[in-house]
Amino acid sequence: MIEFIVGWMKEYARQSGTSGFVVGVSGGIDSAVVSTLAARTGLRTVCVSMPIHQAETQVHRAQEHLDWLKERFREVETMEIDLTDSYERLIGGLPVTGLQERQGLTLANTRSRLRMVTLYYLAGIYGLLVAGAGNKIEDFGVGFFTKYGDGGVDLSPIADLTKTQVYALAEELEIVPSIRTAPPTDGLFGDDRSDEDQIGASYPELEWAMEQAENGALAEDFTGRQREVFDIYLHRNRANRHKMEPVPVCKIPEELFR
Repeated sequence: MIEFIVGWMKEYARQSGTSGFVVGVSGGIDSAVVSTLAARTGLRTVCVSMPIHQAETQVHRAQEHLDWLKERFREVETMEIDLTDSYERLIGGLPVTGLQERQGLTLANTRSRLRMVTLYYLAGIYGLLVAGAGNKIEDFGVGFFTKYGDGGVDLSPIADLTKTQVYALAEELEIVPSIRTAPPTDGLFGDDRSDEDQIGASYPELEWAMEQAENGALAEDFTGRQREVFDIYLHRNRANRHKMEPVPVCKIPEELFR
């Protein structure tokens, strides 16, 4: 599977006429796997840590991974771009309105979108592709990503893999233990809250629910914790459907062009 993905990435870069990849490295399992797969292509790979009021544990894991990559792959370039000041200047010039709860989530998503802008800046000046780190359960199950943030990429190497499968690849790739054992987190709130804290279910639970839903199961088929998890999955899948489908286009009837 690793060799298949690496080959697919190399071929996609060749067909697009680009010379490699830029990958945002967060200190999490997904970006660690994708950056390593990119490095294994032998093409130029720029790996970037972009802290914004980041928890120190996340910054440390990201740097540990960057150091690990540099030791093993000649074509890898690493950099840290601290976006904290840029983020503060941006939100300092924006109006503060609306509900406090919405403001907190909106600011978290703004962090992700600022990182996307940075990655595309680097991709533009170096002639690279932005490689995304979304997995199947996040991208097509519960929609746990930021639209036009970490969801704004050129290619998605692991989007057909569940989180459990990503962990299996990480073990095979010998990703540093601190990343493989850390609870998954989106790192958008400046603390160590995990994805499970935010979603209310673990990734193995959500993968189970996704499989049940794809097989036509209904909420009333389950009780107890299974019902709770299934309801969480269905709610997020429906609420975030707009992230998973193409942007709607208003198709104008032919007669209106006459």
